[in-house]
Amino acid sequence: MINSSEITLRHRIEELRKSGQPLDVAHAIGIVVPLAAELADQHRQGYNFFLYPGALFEGQDGLYHASAHSARPPTDARDAACLPPESRGITPGQARASVYGIGAILYELITLHSVGPGMRRPSELAANVSADLEMILTKALVADPSHRPDDLNALAQAFYQINNTVSLAPPAADISHLDHDDGFDVDVSMSLLPPAPTQAAAPRVIQGMDAPLPRGLDLAGQRAAQHHNEKDHLLATKARLESDPRPRYVVVRGGMDHGPFAAVELLQQIASHTFEEDDVIRDTVDKSEILLRESPDFAAFARHARMGRHEKAEKVALAHAVKSESRRTAGKTLVGVAGIFVILAGVGAWYLQSRGQKNDQIKVVEEVAANVESDQGLKSTKKGGGGPRVRGTVGGFPQLSGGMSCEAAQAAYVEEMKMGEKGRPDLTVGQLGAVLNTGSYLNACGVPSSMGVNVCAAIQNGRAVGVTVTTKPRDGGKASCIASQIRRLNFPSNPKLDVTRTSFAGQ
Repeated sequence: MINSSEITLRHRIEELRKSGQPLDVAHAIGIVVPLAAELADQHRQGYNFFLYPGALFEGQDGLYHASAHSARPPTDARDAACLPPESRGITPGQARASVYGIGAILYELITLHSVGPGMRRPSELAANVSADLEMILTKALVADPSHRPDDLNALAQAFYQINNTVSLAPPAADISHLDHDDGFDVDVSMSLLPPAPTQAAAPRVIQGMDAPLPRGLDLAGQRAAQHHNEKDHLLATKARLESDPRPRYVVVRGGMDHGPFAAVELLQQIASHTFEEDDVIRDTVDKSEILLRESPDFAAFARHARMGRHEKAEKVALAHAVKSESRRTAGKTLVGVAGIFVILAGVGAWYLQSRGQKNDQIKVVEEVAANVESDQGLKSTKKGGGGPRVRGTVGGFPQLSGGMSCEAAQAAYVEEMKMGEKGRPDLTVGQLGAVLNTGSYLNACGVPSSMGVNVCAAIQNGRAVGVTVTTKPRDGGKASCIASQIRRLNFPSNPKLDVTRTSFAGQ
């Protein structure tokens, strides 16, 4: 039973999902408008958040507020879909990230679907969704943060203007950059929300004849039909993938494993170009391993992400070409402009491709595992249950509370050893190394291949209760990030304390 004080917005959404009835637009706006206004004030005070439904608790005022959970990334796949692509579940966001989160939360409230590649427009899934509401969501859900608005008060005011029958009035704000195309430089082509469907053109008729143009001449109509069929296929595939919330997919990139991800999370990573068609995807459920470009489920999404990436590069290259041409003499020919455009487009595509193929392989040079043995037949010289770092015993073994350094965990656990007995790890080097030696957490922290990393982790009950990380050259920020990532890993479970050390040599 959930106490009323512990009810989150995620609980409410799941109740709606079980009933099969999404929230109506008026009440959904009534939730996000005061939330956006409150977050705007907190961001001005210097606070950053992970904004997702599971971190929003219902207050006594009937409104939802950010809780202490917003300082931590989500563990639920649907919650993770509300984070902007630039966050990647690692970095709490500023106001610009919260604009994306508010848009994603409103979208899920009125559609019961998650934001991500292949998503449908809310007007196709819910009633009373106006074109103005869809335009605001389009701008809030722009994947590139440099093209996304950051004014939460303006976002609240824009939603309030759509429907104010339930919502509290937000602070006054200039909403011109959210509800008018000419008021803010938002590239809506970069939004995760698909563009509004256009009316199919009627068959062209030759003057004086009743028959349409012969087959093969009306190419525009054929392309429109092909695009429509492909869109329907993507939507059906996405709906099928979203129905399975298990974190079953691991992506092998640069020799390192990343994941596991749920399907929704993997689709987001593909959309943000974290993973590309040449990467390998492994399904941990059916044990298959295949290139992403050959995957029957994800290949189409990877292809669309690549096309969007190249299209963006071409737009940038064209803008540079036009600007360069304007500075040249009036006698410069159109052929020269086309040449500059082709060169710059090629450079842009090469840069993005080479950047995506950057290989940050790190060599594991040492791995050691040991356990701290306790003697059940002798009286301990150091009591396992005393002290704030030990929260009790299980089967006679001290159970550590976690959050310590590797050395502090060992010191808190130490008991009298049997005379002459050599302690051995209960978990093998291979078992611990299978988790720790992948090094995926190094990529998550942006560790360069030239940096050496030494890790000491004290493992108990499948979790790292003590972690010490040093880097060469020394970098406190990277060391702290790596330690945080390791504390989130899942290890084989054992009630006794095992200690493993791993070193990564920089190249």
